[in-house]
Amino acid sequence: MKLNQKRTPMLNTLLRHARKKMISFHTPGHKNGYGVEKELLDFVGKNFFYMDVTVSHEVDSLHDPRGPLREAQRLMADAYGVKESFFLVNGSTVGNQAMFLSACNPNDSIILSRNIHKSAMSGIILSGVWPIWIQPTVDRKLDIIMDSSPEQIEDALKKFPEAVAVFITSPTYNGVCNNVQKIVDIVHKHDKLLLVDEAWGPHLKFHPDLPKSAVECGADMVVHSVHKILSAMSQGSVLHLNSDSVDPDRVRKVVSLLQTTSPSYPVMASLDLARKQMAIKGERIIERMLKNAEYGRRNINKLDNMSCFTESHLNPDCTLDPTKLTINVKRLGLSGYEVDKLLNKKYNIQVDCSDLFNLIAILGVGTSRYDIKKLVDSLSEIDVKFGGKLLGWEFKIPSLSTEMVYIPRDIILKLSYEEIPLKDSVGYISAETLSPYPPGIPILIPGERITTEIVNYLTELNSSGVQLPGREKRRFEKIKVAKFETGGTE
Repeated sequence: MKLNQKRTPMLNTLLRHARKKMISFHTPGHKNGYGVEKELLDFVGKNFFYMDVTVSHEVDSLHDPRGPLREAQRLMADAYGVKESFFLVNGSTVGNQAMFLSACNPNDSIILSRNIHKSAMSGIILSGVWPIWIQPTVDRKLDIIMDSSPEQIEDALKKFPEAVAVFITSPTYNGVCNNVQKIVDIVHKHDKLLLVDEAWGPHLKFHPDLPKSAVECGADMVVHSVHKILSAMSQGSVLHLNSDSVDPDRVRKVVSLLQTTSPSYPVMASLDLARKQMAIKGERIIERMLKNAEYGRRNINKLDNMSCFTESHLNPDCTLDPTKLTINVKRLGLSGYEVDKLLNKKYNIQVDCSDLFNLIAILGVGTSRYDIKKLVDSLSEIDVKFGGKLLGWEFKIPSLSTEMVYIPRDIILKLSYEEIPLKDSVGYISAETLSPYPPGIPILIPGERITTEIVNYLTELNSSGVQLPGREKRRFEKIKVAKFETGGTE
């Protein structure tokens, strides 16, 4: 029986508690906002701080939900049509980590493409699994990375039958959705689990013109970042259990192990309300998003030196979530980084991401027609002022199906490292993750043998202005490699 999706038990409980204005001898220390400095209090207002509470019988416990939070999670599961949903207050990072720890045992193998979020890499390390990498493909016409195709996944399952699961990312950051239904059928035919990082697709289920969500396709576990597209506060995400092949008690224990014991109750209440919003009027809200996205895409494609790809540019096995605008600027003569800065400083517009070739503008339930028109008008001005010179850099990646010598966890937790010149590192074992942007995927991960091709690729990037998150430019010429008990390096 369908539940009453108009209910918001977590939000209602929190508001009821806040209105009592109880004298607080519990955490947090600001005591209903009375301890907050005037600068913040004047901007936010005191009512918000009455909602910032700690665990109690009235407001329930994230780690042992028995009241309103339990009801809110049941409503979330009902809205998405899954067996169980778990609120996450540390973002989808926790969800990806939890999928690895719930579905795999230490020393198991898992098949996945290199275009993973860094949280999936941390899941690999925490769970102690062997990653079996699929080489990602580059669409050089669009200058984007594609996720593993169904054919690549089937080939990997035949080659590595010991793998217990497959992990995919769909939609990608660029909004490209794989044929998840086909992948589900392939993975289940081989009696394996499918784990899906659908962080960028919490809205897919709520409009018939959007690609089919992984939960509808029958994926075993799925993560949604409700805060990324829908109306939840930052860090508000959900892990969905959608299978009898995963032990729900183990999932509960793992999720509890990973999450803070001081969760944000406003974040959990916002998850409750975002679910109600989608369940009751999601199709109407998303229809507005789609119209705004179509307006933006159509008008950007009228510009002389910028373009925004459509589903017609993708291969037949892929579909597009049109609420993500990937704006290619390489004909402009400026990099995506430079256009990003122009938009930010001159036009007061902040896009979600930029690289050498593209800007990525993410629409959400709060995006207005004014917002999208302002973006189009600003890009039009930039197009006229700077257009006409091709950016002379080719989007490419080296062969990444390199030799895994050690489990990443062992490199991170057991072995020390030394730093050596990149040019001398061929044959050594990487002790760090290197994810230049672009392509935004791990070129090297801990435990992987460094090849000549990768060294040459990184050397070329070092002179091209590519960003390497977490590293200063002056240190890019050195790399961390594993040291072993003998005092030397393998």
